[in-house]
Amino acid sequence: MLRFGTDGVRGDADTYLTPALVFALARAAARVIRADEFLIGRDTRESGPRIDADLTRGFAAEGARVTSLGVASTPAIAFLAQRTGVPAAIVSASHNPWNDNGVKIVGGDGRKLADEVERAIEVELQVQLDAPAAAPRPPTEVAAPARTVDLDAYVEHLLGALDGRRLEGVHIVVDCANGAASELAPRAFAAAGARVDVINAAPDGRNINAGCGSTHPQSLQDAVRAHGADLGLALDGDADRVLAVDEHGELVDGDQLMVMTALDWHGRGMLRNDAIAVTVMSNLGLRRALAAAGVGIVETPVGDRNVIVAMAARDLAIGGEQSGHIVFADLATTGDGVLTGLIVSDLLARRGVPMSELAGAMTRLPQVLVNVRVAPGVDLELPRVQQAVREVAGDLGDRGRLVVRSSGTEPVVRVMVEAPTEAEAASAAARVRAALEAV
Repeated sequence: MLRFGTDGVRGDADTYLTPALVFALARAAARVIRADEFLIGRDTRESGPRIDADLTRGFAAEGARVTSLGVASTPAIAFLAQRTGVPAAIVSASHNPWNDNGVKIVGGDGRKLADEVERAIEVELQVQLDAPAAAPRPPTEVAAPARTVDLDAYVEHLLGALDGRRLEGVHIVVDCANGAASELAPRAFAAAGARVDVINAAPDGRNINAGCGSTHPQSLQDAVRAHGADLGLALDGDADRVLAVDEHGELVDGDQLMVMTALDWHGRGMLRNDAIAVTVMSNLGLRRALAAAGVGIVETPVGDRNVIVAMAARDLAIGGEQSGHIVFADLATTGDGVLTGLIVSDLLARRGVPMSELAGAMTRLPQVLVNVRVAPGVDLELPRVQQAVREVAGDLGDRGRLVVRSSGTEPVVRVMVEAPTEAEAASAAARVRAALEAV
């Protein structure tokens, strides 16, 4: 049976997301959610218009009205879903290569569907795929397009996060990853008053994330140095995450962005419950920097869904991942790279100090990640594995950190080690890897 991943259904656009599967998925979603209207938005992949059309046919076959938003970022689509109260299908494979694509559904509250709703859609989808081709409702029962929706309201919402402040005097280079925010992001930063240089904002259907954006920030680092900018911001293909670059061209990751914004909000009395939510992969440096300032953390498994659930349960204002997927709960229902970039730029303007100084609030420990391919279902509680884990953790003590976890998507165990030096981290990871390979 097809399963939803952490971000919906995703795979090769031609061999996996076939017209038949996408059509059946839309029908299944319409039957389970029972909405009479859906929004559809997409990123800039070559396959996007075709998948948009397949979804439209599927929703319409169940009598639902459809409004296509065209190219729009994931957070913009989620915002418009929440604003209109209409569920939305987001056609994107985020940071994946151009030949992949995906479909994820958000509810009329702009949030990812509950697990039980996704499971129900999976069951109904399988029914659709197994059944003989069913005729759609007669055309007379298919309603006309629901409404005209543009992105002006979303841009106004982004600017509202600045509370009337402006970004005059801040020089920013924005890397749009040739993705969904290629027009939107420069428009928002320019409207806020920043001086903006833009790179990788000419999507051709196949260059999304290609050697650019948050997964390949080297061109942004070079551009910041060449332009003498105050900072750089690297979005991914659907603009739900962002990494930054300081004035020297040095990378500033999601952990550092969370530390600088959390400390700022804490100092201004805006950080509810004096804590943020992070995953187990966040660097030990984040934990130390926040603890020193009296800010706690709520630790979750990997995945933005887990972060958002923890934020709601503990009433937290900020949460996110090292990858730059950061959620400001009072301002968005999902990670939003443009929103995060505006908040960081505003902090830079208010403080009047270089980006490198803001990023320096956290000292990042060297981190080594190792993926070990194992037999499906391997038991991490086996004595040999546990002995290696205990020995490595004991040797690291409070100078470092070890995380060993099974992947939820492939037969690998992910080993993460942080230590005072790269060499010590690599050596510790190799010891755990050897124990895993032995079993």
